[in-house]
Amino acid sequence: MGCDRNCGLITGAVIGAVLAVFGGILMPVGDMLIQKTIKKEVVLEEGTIAFKNWVKTGTEIYRQFWIFDVQNPQEVMMNSSNIQVKQRGPYTYRVRFLAKENITQDPKDNTVSFLQPNGAIFEPSLSVGTEADNFTVLNLAVAAASHIYPNPFVQVVLNSLINKSKSSMFQVRTLRELLWGYTDPFLSLVPYPVSTRVGMFYPYNNTADGVYKVFNGKDSISKVAIIDTYKGKRSIYAVFESDVNLKGIPVYRFVLPSKAFASPVQNPDNHCFCTEKIISKNCTSYGVLDISKCKEGKPVYISLPHFLYASPDVSETIDGLNPNEEEHRTYLDIEPITGFTLQFAKRLQVNLLVKPSNKIQVLKRLKRNYIVPILWLNETGTIGDEKAKLFRSQVTGKINLLGLIEMILLSVGVVMFVAFMISYCACRSKTIK
Repeated sequence: MGCDRNCGLITGAVIGAVLAVFGGILMPVGDMLIQKTIKKEVVLEEGTIAFKNWVKTGTEIYRQFWIFDVQNPQEVMMNSSNIQVKQRGPYTYRVRFLAKENITQDPKDNTVSFLQPNGAIFEPSLSVGTEADNFTVLNLAVAAASHIYPNPFVQVVLNSLINKSKSSMFQVRTLRELLWGYTDPFLSLVPYPVSTRVGMFYPYNNTADGVYKVFNGKDSISKVAIIDTYKGKRSIYAVFESDVNLKGIPVYRFVLPSKAFASPVQNPDNHCFCTEKIISKNCTSYGVLDISKCKEGKPVYISLPHFLYASPDVSETIDGLNPNEEEHRTYLDIEPITGFTLQFAKRLQVNLLVKPSNKIQVLKRLKRNYIVPILWLNETGTIGDEKAKLFRSQVTGKINLLGLIEMILLSVGVVMFVAFMISYCACRSKTIK
């Protein structure tokens, strides 16, 4: 009888130990199997689920625009006053709905290159007005001409054409014209071949953005679809901020750090963005990046909306700005197991530099340089409810279930082993007595 009882206790302890060991083994083995299964489907190569959804995204992506409407154009031109702006928006377009093109795999560095065809569809229900709404904004052609052609004699000629076309430092344009292009009256008078179409995003439709080069995830799924280079240059980066719950899915939030727009003195990686030392005070100003080299010499600067994170001198000539970190920063929410970006908000502001010019009448009274905000945009995309539900059931749900099974087996096994061993020892003690 005692033997049967002791044998039963030992058997129970052994079963407990086996369960605990099995639970312990299942953790690394299960995780390895999950990683193997996920890696098979999330890498960007022909035949995977990820590739199919990546080539032509099923998530609706919107680009919202807020335009800076200038309230005091005459005061600025006559007295070199601060520019008073009032933002108006959002005006919303659906973008990135076309399939990627020229997709090329590079097995040497596990990347894939592609072009993203451009297209924009106006969404009236998500906008405060129509594409026919008017705005008082900087005259893009006049501001750029004095910067591109610094020669005094050339500027005298340009001045006569500006006056003849009745152009000024500011102009009134519709939303459609400002974004997608219009025929400029001043440029139409230029006697040598020059593009007469001007617009913040002209040309756009029927063009392609890129070349993008992103990681395909074959060497590490944590790098899936992360941009390696854009047009062969260095890309802006993001840093981890916090854990976020997105529709029941745990994700990591990455944000664009203030250092990305730091001065070259603070961040040497930004040395190529400082070409106007007069404007940027020997490259000590921060918060804006000079991208004129990418825009055929046009004095274009990018920043975060409302000059968020910028040094005070950058916005000292502009009134009406209210930088807000929650509304104006850029972030990405990435699911850590698959590396998929499930939500993002890309926010950028486009600005133009205007400098005084003794030879151009409409700029003659200016006594200082202005970095003039034209508009800021918010490009957003979020995983839909149905896809989030599918993701939870196919990925996070199975992983959580496996983790629960592992913990139950380990916990039950340890409890059984300890309980049966204690009982066995107690019984042995009584038998000896």
